[in-house]
Amino acid sequence: MAQRKGCLIGCGVALVLGVGLVVAVVFGMGKVLDMADQTLLDPAVYEAVKTGDPEDEVRGKLPSGESFVKSALKDGGPGEPEGSTCSWYLSSGDPKNGKETVLRFCFKDGKLAEKMEYPMQ
Repeated sequence: MAQRKGCLIGCGVALVLGVGLVVAVVFGMGKVLDMADQTLLDPAVYEAVKTGDPEDEVRGKLPSGESFVKSALKDGGPGEPEGSTCSWYLSSGDPKNGKETVLRFCFKDGKLAEKMEYPMQ
């Protein structure tokens, strides 16, 4: 009888842990997808903004861009213009030559100082 009780307790614990793991995976996947959405940008938005446009106007058209993939998007890209603040996004368009496209916007003195696209490394 003691072995049965031990098995029931063990099975119950395993079931609770299994359900908890499934919930964590689903929650984690949702978080990853939310973060990815924060860095995806329609190429039409990239084309629509022009150097010299007011920073607040341009940023109003952009997703937050704050996520764990930001550093990966920066890698392999050209140097940032001195004194500027840049934001990086992943193009939601089709990959070019098998590589995703990074869209970078750099702001200085309240204006869009530079926009650039390059293949993700």
